[in-house]
Amino acid sequence: MKTLTLKISILACITYLNTATSAFAQEGTVNINQDKNIEVLLDLKKEMNKTVNLNDTYKIQVYSGNRSDAEATQEKFNNSYDQWESRMVYEYPNFKIWAGNFTSRLEADRALREVKRKFSGAFIFKPKKDIK
Repeated sequence: MKTLTLKISILACITYLNTATSAFAQEGTVNINQDKNIEVLLDLKKEMNKTVNLNDTYKIQVYSGNRSDAEATQEKFNNSYDQWESRMVYEYPNFKIWAGNFTSRLEADRALREVKRKFSGAFIFKPKKDIK
């Protein structure tokens, strides 16, 4: 009989606590105070993203040095990564291997992560002009 009374008392306490906590739950509202210029900046950024210049691209430089090593590096790159086009560019006094034509820095960063696995000296750059 004592255990039954004890079980009922414990059950009653648990029921009371569950009812009490849900009965006194708090509700509220959140007010965000932000500078009016934030909206202006967001609109400006949206507008800038709409008018992306197609010549505004990023590339990855894989190699810079002599011609024979540049050719070997380009062949190794092409065998490793067929998803990005590579080309050899001559800028006095070095031959350079450039890869990709990325429209955003984020896209270039993702590709660089992959390329650096085999070409640790690779880096992202933004060409001043498109060299043919």
